[in-house]
Amino acid sequence: MPLPSRVTELAGFDLLLSVARLGGIGAAARAHGISQPAASARIQQLEARIGVALVERSPRGSRLSKAGGLVADWARPVVEAAADLEAGIAALRVERDGQLRVAASLTVAEYLLPKWLAAMHTLAPGTVVALTSGNSAEVAQRVLTGDADLGFIEGPELPSGLRAETVATDELRLVVAPGHPWAQRRRRTRPEELAATPLIAREQGSGTRRALELALSPHQLAEPLLELSSTTAIKAAVMEGIAPAVLGAHTVATELAAGTLVGLEISGTDLRRVLRVVWPVGQSLRGPAADLAAIAARGA
Repeated sequence: MPLPSRVTELAGFDLLLSVARLGGIGAAARAHGISQPAASARIQQLEARIGVALVERSPRGSRLSKAGGLVADWARPVVEAAADLEAGIAALRVERDGQLRVAASLTVAEYLLPKWLAAMHTLAPGTVVALTSGNSAEVAQRVLTGDADLGFIEGPELPSGLRAETVATDELRLVVAPGHPWAQRRRRTRPEELAATPLIAREQGSGTRRALELALSPHQLAEPLLELSSTTAIKAAVMEGIAPAVLGAHTVATELAAGTLVGLEISGTDLRRVLRVVWPVGQSLRGPAADLAAIAARGA
């Protein structure tokens, strides 16, 4: 049953216990960080709620009445229990805020997240981050089922049940080995030609693959020559001259600079895309999750 209205507010009882312990309203007011008039008003409100005088006031000071002494004795274990409750709740929040479960697509996990996590460690060194990686569809599923507190995806479509904010941008790049016939081309590759070419591609559910499918629409992609779930494996296969691939610019920047891969332009196609942080609809990002999302958005 609900608590009676006389005992639902514990601040007055806590102040009464301080009056009993310290011997006066003035000393109790200082201990609680409030003015003496405010403390007197709080005691008077408590007396009005209970219906008896709790403090005897005189020119020499104030002390608990007999009724006040009884009420203080009864209130002491209740106030102490409330303090224990608050301490327990605080401990649970510290435990929650000290752990962060992150799911990230492979592009984000391999090439962007390490820098973000380093900044996170500087901001909150006590936070333990548990990271899982996969394609964008897998990341979205982990967030929806509660297995991750937030996720980072690179897919162009937002799954139902998730909210999202853009944290970074990327661009898809067509890459080939230096010895591949396309490497010597001076012209741009046509979208229909690229769509008809069997590529080395990521698996279904990959944000990179879905972004390419949408970018080349209405042309339908040919069946991949190889389907690999690792960006590193795809780059290795391309460098062997097996076939071209389309990967995020973040993932091939080092190889393009070193000349181990050659980047080609595609005509009439917008291959820009956004990378987003996602979390469940109806929830908000708090604590370390909000901190990490803010770090990612700043590009720290």
